[in-house]
Amino acid sequence: MSKKAFIFDLDGVIVDTAKYHFLAWQKIAKSLNINFTHEDNELLKGVSRVRSLDIILGLGNVQATQEQKDQWLIQKNEDYLSYLVDMDESEVLPGVLIILKLLKDKNQGIALGSASKNARPILEKTGVLSYFDVIVDGNDVSNAKPDPEVFLKAAQLLNIDPKNSIVFEDSVAGIQAANIAEMVSVGIGEETILHEADHIFKDFTQIETSFIEELIG
Repeated sequence: MSKKAFIFDLDGVIVDTAKYHFLAWQKIAKSLNINFTHEDNELLKGVSRVRSLDIILGLGNVQATQEQKDQWLIQKNEDYLSYLVDMDESEVLPGVLIILKLLKDKNQGIALGSASKNARPILEKTGVLSYFDVIVDGNDVSNAKPDPEVFLKAAQLLNIDPKNSIVFEDSVAGIQAANIAEMVSVGIGEETILHEADHIFKDFTQIETSFIEELIG
């Protein structure tokens, strides 16, 4: 049995913290009289915090100094973290633990590749930190997806060739990053949005263990 690298995004893949990001961004937007909807929030998937703010300001045609932007970024993160205080195991998305346990049992390389700068505390609070051999998050990379840096670094730390790596992502930018890195891309979400992925599943409950075993080879 070969050893592969299985790399997971965090938000919308392992846990659903996207709802907390949305609430925190919506609060900032509301303070600037910007109507920020769930549809607008799709634009922020897989995007860095700095770029997300720029997108929101663009939606409202709001001009701001760097000092103002820095303050809003701090405020957004503080609001977001306040929502995470009560996170627990119940926040792990359905079917995820089954796949993580299977990969662990099969002695596969398991990594997190996320833009989030709060990945470790989230994994700790939800009780899944021990499954991950490697964590690469927003503190470790300088380029946001679709740049493949976060996934390439994860594979490197696992000492596994990118071509023997599989990425689970829920964002278009993340799927594109995996494809650029020549990794197998598995989309978690809507087929109409993630059509560039090699494989697409609505969620982890639809992934059969035989599919994972086939990927392992």
